[in-house]
Amino acid sequence: MSYVVGYMPLSLPNCSKLQKLSLSYNEFGGPIHSEIRHLSNLQELHLANNHFEGLAFLTSLSNYKDLKTLALSRNPLNVVLPVSWGNLSCTSLLRFIIADYGIKGEIPKGIGNLSSLIDLDLSGNDLIGSIPLGIRDDLCKLQKLGYLHLNQNQLLESHPNCLGNLTSFREILLASNKLHSNIPASLENLKNLLKLDLSSNNLDGSLPPEIGNLKAMIHMDLSMNTLSNGIPIEIGSIQNLIHLSLRDNKLQGSIPGSLSSMSALEYLDLSHNNVSGIILKSLEKLQNLKYFNDSFNKLVGEILLGGPFKNISSQSFMSSEALCGSPRFRVPPCNASTSRHRSKRKKLLILILPTEITLVLASIAFLLVWIRNIRHKKSKQLILQEEEFHTMNFS
Repeated sequence: MSYVVGYMPLSLPNCSKLQKLSLSYNEFGGPIHSEIRHLSNLQELHLANNHFEGLAFLTSLSNYKDLKTLALSRNPLNVVLPVSWGNLSCTSLLRFIIADYGIKGEIPKGIGNLSSLIDLDLSGNDLIGSIPLGIRDDLCKLQKLGYLHLNQNQLLESHPNCLGNLTSFREILLASNKLHSNIPASLENLKNLLKLDLSSNNLDGSLPPEIGNLKAMIHMDLSMNTLSNGIPIEIGSIQNLIHLSLRDNKLQGSIPGSLSSMSALEYLDLSHNNVSGIILKSLEKLQNLKYFNDSFNKLVGEILLGGPFKNISSQSFMSSEALCGSPRFRVPPCNASTSRHRSKRKKLLILILPTEITLVLASIAFLLVWIRNIRHKKSKQLILQEEEFHTMNFS
């Protein structure tokens, strides 16, 4: 494959009727000169995967009344986004993509002026500091935004509180930052959200049960945070989910049985938590499951062998000393009592519960009779005392 080497041609401004310019995947270098501002009919500008430097030309974007796509990813731009970017009035811009080691510093205010923006990708850069309140408010103005990629930066503070109000979202990727807050229940409003990646942050609190309302979701990664408490049963309502990773949190409680209804699930990682209880046999229904990891938890009982568990390796159950099963899982064999534990427990409950209920009801009945007898004796004594009183007075 041959690449074009050199600088951006100075003759480009002569192509005044040009609507699409693509110089991607070449060896162009040097600055992106501002003379391209004369390409006023330009609708798409693709300059990714080169060696361009600088962003001074961004100040001329307001000349492009019809520009819809600006793609500059994987160039050693090594610059801070100019403050003037926030003052642009390029309302036609739909896609602004500068990903992978191109920019640094803070996101400039005024991003809300790009009111038609559908795709904002500033991932894999060196954006630092908190997301200022003004910027968070500006993001809230982007009512058409469908794809927000700010992953792999060093952004602090919390995510914008308005995320749940931007109902046009398809993807939210904020992984590998330093965000800290709870996962807002308002995310349930994102009925069209397909992908949510908040992994490798400092998110805490509980998983909100409202997360089960994200019916369209196919990919959810909340791993490597400090989420706590149980996995909500409502998560089983996300029937289209293919990828679910909750690893490396502080989740506890048992594996919810509702997971067995997630028939599309191919990837499930619950490792490195404090999950306890047994591996539910109903999980054998997940016929599409290709990857399952429940290692470094507090599970007990027998490892399943049916359904997708036929092809799952011992690495999925590492450091779970209370598990037992087939030698291929490198765990102790189950005793006869262990393997029949579940059925015995059910039978035992069937035998014990009616007896316990009968005893409780009998105790309540006895207590009521005893109270009634006490009251009856007291009332009888009062009557006798009154009769004695009357007898003494009239005698």
